[in-house]
Amino acid sequence: MATVVRVVVLLWVDILAMYAMYVMMEYLTNVWKLGFTHAAAIVNIFWGVVSVSPLLLAYIVDTIMGCYWMLLLSSVSFSVGLGLLTMSTPPVLGRSMGTCREYKPECIGEGQKILFYTALPLIAFGMSGHVTTWNSFMAQQFIQDEEEDDSRRTFWKFFYSVLATIIFTFVAVLALPYVKPWSLRFGIPAICTLVSTLLFLSGSCSYKYFQPPGSPLTMFVRVFVAAVSKLFYRLPRDAKELFEFQNSQFYVGIPHTRSLRCLDKAAIVIPTKPLDEQEKNLWKLCTVTEVEETKTIIRMIPVWLTFILCGVVSAIGFTYFVEQLDHLNHKVGRLKLPSVALLWFFEQSQNQCAKLYAKLANYLAQTGSRKFAPSLGIAISMILAILCCITAAKVENRRLSVVQKHGLVDKPDETVPMTMFWLLPQFILLGAFNGIFNYSAISFFIDQSPVSTRIYLPFFINAVVGVGILGSVLSVFVVGKVSENGGKMNWFQHDMNGSRVDKYYWTLAWLMGINLVIFVVVALFYRYKESVLEDQRGAEFGEINEPYDDNSKGLLCCCC
Repeated sequence: MATVVRVVVLLWVDILAMYAMYVMMEYLTNVWKLGFTHAAAIVNIFWGVVSVSPLLLAYIVDTIMGCYWMLLLSSVSFSVGLGLLTMSTPPVLGRSMGTCREYKPECIGEGQKILFYTALPLIAFGMSGHVTTWNSFMAQQFIQDEEEDDSRRTFWKFFYSVLATIIFTFVAVLALPYVKPWSLRFGIPAICTLVSTLLFLSGSCSYKYFQPPGSPLTMFVRVFVAAVSKLFYRLPRDAKELFEFQNSQFYVGIPHTRSLRCLDKAAIVIPTKPLDEQEKNLWKLCTVTEVEETKTIIRMIPVWLTFILCGVVSAIGFTYFVEQLDHLNHKVGRLKLPSVALLWFFEQSQNQCAKLYAKLANYLAQTGSRKFAPSLGIAISMILAILCCITAAKVENRRLSVVQKHGLVDKPDETVPMTMFWLLPQFILLGAFNGIFNYSAISFFIDQSPVSTRIYLPFFINAVVGVGILGSVLSVFVVGKVSENGGKMNWFQHDMNGSRVDKYYWTLAWLMGINLVIFVVVALFYRYKESVLEDQRGAEFGEINEPYDDNSKGLLCCCC
């Protein structure tokens, strides 16, 4: 039980740290007085790095470090990063740095800025490291010998862990927003993270350790290297002359296909050299199965590219939506709700819509069309993204009319007399979009990607979406420059009251509509494999965290 607590406590502090980063937009605009597009760029770059990094870190974990060391280093990075973030607030080091101690932009000196911009990449690495290794490390600790197996004890471990996580979630969402000083808002997660890191470190002698299993991504690199090394060799007319293991009792290969034949050169057997000698050099000779798995990944790239704009739409949720929400009326009667109250609706919409998609997939399975369910789910999520952008544009247009009516255009710090629940529809639509998209995208990867890469499925999807989040910074810059054509005012001014973010939302709606058409065309021409999924319940996917042996070719590492 002690081992479980030491590991689960890392998840608890992740929730607190997530809240600290969620309010970062508010901190930068209210305290630093940055323009909302500048603040959004900082936040989007942060979350983009957090989304892209796990793919690289997962490769490092599987080939070099192992789960424990990555989890430990990321926890230390997390603690240091949140500590520096707390120290960057004016009251903490204001006197020693010769600046004032109030939450004003003139109290932000060069020292605070250095601490702040040093803290962000450390926190990003900490978050990415936890995302990459927490599940795998937790699963390793539950691998027990047969004589130690106690399913009832395991159940209670998980029960108490989930219960404690729920309690901490409510504390983070309901209690922390009422803490006014920013030094405490960042300091509480920093202290909790430090305590959890020390607690995790104290159990180092009791954890179960495993050697890095190797990464299937190495195989893809080997195929390209082998193909390039035989660039001037001719392909045999008969594909059966390409190298493949023939022991069908232990190895099931993938049939050869005639697409992307340049990669087939990786499987050419050089007749002038002994086969045994060539087999030993994995970087010069690959099997047909390995080549075909690489081809499968390449064929999926056009589908992945349509996911990038989904990341751009997701980025507006924790930047511009938050900035809108921050200046609306939060009162319900005499009760003043925190900004993160709408997160509950967002999460519920995300979870419930994922379950609805799972029911749709099961219905299609009964008609023999399950393999098309992921593509249908992705298309539906894109439609929801379009509706979300349209709704956000309509609501923002109304907010601007209220701002002009009450003469608040030049008063960006004033509360707009408009209830926060006007933003509820766009938060619900954004949650529905994220829920269905994430679930259907994972289903698509499970069905169409090689079995050996399933452990990387969430990281692949997050990385593509992360590229979109990073791309949102560029999209705002480009749209702003285009909007200036003809001597017109840039849509993005210093604050939202003087900007036309509603037109940016309309632009995203049109771009997502075009993206939807492109996805439909790509999906229609995509060559689908039969689905390998059983009945889906909207919760989990089996076999994603199974280890991969990089040194073994005699495993069932093919697509079904």
